[in-house]
Amino acid sequence: MSKKIDKKIVGFQVKSEEEKQQEIESNIVQMHEKVSRPEQLEGATYKIKTPLSDHALYLTINDIILNPGTDHELRRPFEVFINSKNMDHFQWIVALTRVISAVFRKGGDCTFLVEELKAVFDPQGGYFKSGGRFMPSLVAEIGWAIEDHLQNIGLLEKPGLSDHQKKILDEKKAEYEAKTGDDSGSSEFPTSAELCKKCSVKASIMMDGCMTCLNCGDSKCG
Repeated sequence: MSKKIDKKIVGFQVKSEEEKQQEIESNIVQMHEKVSRPEQLEGATYKIKTPLSDHALYLTINDIILNPGTDHELRRPFEVFINSKNMDHFQWIVALTRVISAVFRKGGDCTFLVEELKAVFDPQGGYFKSGGRFMPSLVAEIGWAIEDHLQNIGLLEKPGLSDHQKKILDEKKAEYEAKTGDDSGSSEFPTSAELCKKCSVKASIMMDGCMTCLNCGDSKCG
């Protein structure tokens, strides 16, 4: 498309690379509270089943795609919904979802929510999930679900052990079972394992004079 210039050209200036970069960055949309909600959002639903209730909770997190189709495309959480047939916790669940959604829409770093929620303890005591993970409260389990989602969309790094570390822990588990005769059977970890204070999984055993977690590798011996 051509454009006719009616005035005389008296000079010109070539934009520097820094100016070009600043112009590009000024056009990049970042998450903030004034970003309007699209009519359609992509998301994921997580099932939360606790021994405290006969009915499961379903946590849905919808994400917004910023700068789609560009090199600066970002996927950020936008809103949270929690549904359940159990109406005992209806008021605080509605309040919690509204607060979390507001933090998501505010922009900036929202990953701090995970640790805040996971640190909530039920004064009546927590419960163990299948696999041996201890949940101090229902709110904490919601925090774990949000953490999984943030890891899936790339906002948080997924923790993991290297193949070498996994091999060492498998060897320690086999050695422990051979010494004690404690066969874990269908369980992933020995039945006599204690709760690990770092990952909250019953996978900590006494090996070589110190407690070592077979799940996350945490050891008092360093």
